[in-house]
Amino acid sequence: MRVKVPRLVVAGLSGDSGKTLVALGLCRALADRGLKVLPFKKGPDYIDTAWLGVAARSTCRNLDTFLMSDEAMARSLAKAVSDADLLLVEGNRGLFDGVDADGSHSTAMLARRLAAPVVLVLDVTKMTRTAAAMVLGCKALDPELDLAGVILNRVGSARQEAIVREAVAGTVGTPVLGAIPRLKGDDPLPGRHLGLVTAVEHPDPEDAIRRAAEAVIEGVDLDRLLSVAQWAPELELAPSELEVGQVPVTIAYFEGEAFSFYYPENLELLRMAGARLVPVDPGDAKVLPEADGLYIGGGFPEIHAARLGANTKFAESVRSRVKEGMPVYAECAGLMYLASELVVDGVGHPMAGVLDLVVEQFSRPQGHGYEIVVADRDNPFFPAGTRLVGHEFHYSRVTAGSDRERGVLRVERGAGIGDGRDGIVQGRVWASYLHLHAGATPGWADGFLALAAQFVAERDGSTAACG
Repeated sequence: MRVKVPRLVVAGLSGDSGKTLVALGLCRALADRGLKVLPFKKGPDYIDTAWLGVAARSTCRNLDTFLMSDEAMARSLAKAVSDADLLLVEGNRGLFDGVDADGSHSTAMLARRLAAPVVLVLDVTKMTRTAAAMVLGCKALDPELDLAGVILNRVGSARQEAIVREAVAGTVGTPVLGAIPRLKGDDPLPGRHLGLVTAVEHPDPEDAIRRAAEAVIEGVDLDRLLSVAQWAPELELAPSELEVGQVPVTIAYFEGEAFSFYYPENLELLRMAGARLVPVDPGDAKVLPEADGLYIGGGFPEIHAARLGANTKFAESVRSRVKEGMPVYAECAGLMYLASELVVDGVGHPMAGVLDLVVEQFSRPQGHGYEIVVADRDNPFFPAGTRLVGHEFHYSRVTAGSDRERGVLRVERGAGIGDGRDGIVQGRVWASYLHLHAGATPGWADGFLALAAQFVAERDGSTAACG
């Protein structure tokens, strides 16, 4: 089907150019006008995605040409276009930065795939006419890219703004849609080792978004920007519905400050398959609620290791359910929680003890980027020979433990748990550094829920749940 929907890609020349602040400000400013803004984040990202969802008061999804097939992206877009006033896509890294020197799978590549105008956020710190050279270079590098406008960021003075505006608009011919000064006071979006502090951990996320929105309202011509979004041509979508059988099981999943990294599609696909989802915070809950399976996503257990380690009763309940045969699917932070010990700053914290692993947190990334693996050993989650494409981003590493040898995945790209392996499987427990997007890996939900149904059947002494 062909649909007409206004859309924009907000990009930068590099990371930390201010595009997230601008994107958040645009989402909230336009939402406050009564527009339904549906945000997307380019690339495998949970933190910016959560912030964008809060700012737009909507669900933010991911789009990525490496991680997802065209069909998977079409499905994500199809969920949005029916009643959206604007699709706003925040890019990642620099506009042309991809997996190789040709910029494959870059923000620019995604913008062309979406036939979306690009608004470039340009950090003009200690710069005037050189800004025009940068914009001109972007246009020359990819003449087919619709570079529709520029928003100047971190402007130091009215004089600087006037010179940069004249240089960019006059020399390059690219409209300057706005200028945002250096924000006064504390940074509304503080960062740490994996990026920004998450929205769920920020002391006042609404205040941070309010400051971003005020800066955008004061500095950006929103009416002109919306006009640019209207330039986008019709978008060709041919989404195919996933065929998902109904498996009536209950799946618990970790949430809270330590565990907040989930693709919306992953939880949605489990619900579509008939699962009832029950959130639980492992730092506060006394016991794991009654469930037929447990899903542990990513997050920051290293920040909350002391609190997690102190909740021994909850950890005991997890171990007890695992011994009964309950399936567990754990990614990154989930692997860290299932370990026997998590070492942070030289201090060991007891974790759930489901797996005989010691995981240590380091000051530098131990794995970062796209990950490609092949299941080369039998396991109950994915058939041998299955090729999986996902991503990893972790500062921790498995440093000891007998379960290190239980990896069922051969790593073709990435770090995994080390020595070219990932995907530790023990019984019905899966733990890996690999994050999967369910929209691009439909077999993920099937395998996980089939194990949950098998557990129900065994527990109830029947086969009815498998039917």
